[in-house]
Amino acid sequence: MEGERQIEKGKYAADISSIKEAHDRIKPFILKTPVMSSTSLNALSGRHLYFKCECFQKGGAFKFRGACNAVFSLDDEDASKGVVTHSSGNHAAALALAAKLRGIPAYIVIPKNAPTCKVENVKRYGGQVVWSEASVQSREEIANKVWQETGAIFVHPYNDGRILSGQGTISLELLEQVPQIDTLVVPISGGGLISGIALAAKSINPAIRIFAIADGLRAFLGDFTWPVVRDLVEEVITVEDSEILKAMKLCFEILKVVVEPSGAIGLAAVLSDTFQKNLAWKDCKHIGIVVSGGNVDLGILWNSLNK
Repeated sequence: MEGERQIEKGKYAADISSIKEAHDRIKPFILKTPVMSSTSLNALSGRHLYFKCECFQKGGAFKFRGACNAVFSLDDEDASKGVVTHSSGNHAAALALAAKLRGIPAYIVIPKNAPTCKVENVKRYGGQVVWSEASVQSREEIANKVWQETGAIFVHPYNDGRILSGQGTISLELLEQVPQIDTLVVPISGGGLISGIALAAKSINPAIRIFAIADGLRAFLGDFTWPVVRDLVEEVITVEDSEILKAMKLCFEILKVVVEPSGAIGLAAVLSDTFQKNLAWKDCKHIGIVVSGGNVDLGILWNSLNK
């Protein structure tokens, strides 16, 4: 694309070249997700908002991009041993689905307190569920035991260059679909999503602003993701649970799209006082919002809305 700049090769775990290679690799398997907009939400926010609907991605979330890239970049010998990961969220189902498409085993270590809907997704895609306790230590120990027993290739939920490259394909699509975007608003947990998106977007348009949005998400940044966030992300904005629920309701009622809480935090952030009242950001006019996933435990959601 015209205007691309090279972020120093080798500086980060991924770059525009590895992201383009990932896109070529996974294109036959992923969905090119639509971008939605709403005049009502534009009026409410005072901006032009463009929602990149990864809730429609296979597996119900963006995680399939990175998992697919990791699985299909393995050589045949490594792939034959299968893959293993630990995850309580969308990465678990994404890796199970990617492994199923390649015809290899997937061993998914899941804590006993994981949302039922996400466990069911793993089983639906043929992943072999291995239970752990809720602590990160337990998850890692069980995953290590599975690795020793099977020789399966470990695929980290976010701290992996293959994962960053896969998630970065969102930027390639979104900035082609809506070239006028000047700002991106992206959820952050472990940082795989925003790192990949930032590396691609900044290479295509160095002037683009990138905001990370956090709620009470449980993961921590890794040594591959933290340098990208540190260097390329404008600001981290936090939002409250009540703001997230309101944003989810707007997505349901106005966009007619089912989003999970982490998928709605971008809209919550753009509508928040923190964003609206910051004069330094008043020129953020065309905002791309990544709707990261749509795997909602509806029973819990109804209870939350009825409180």
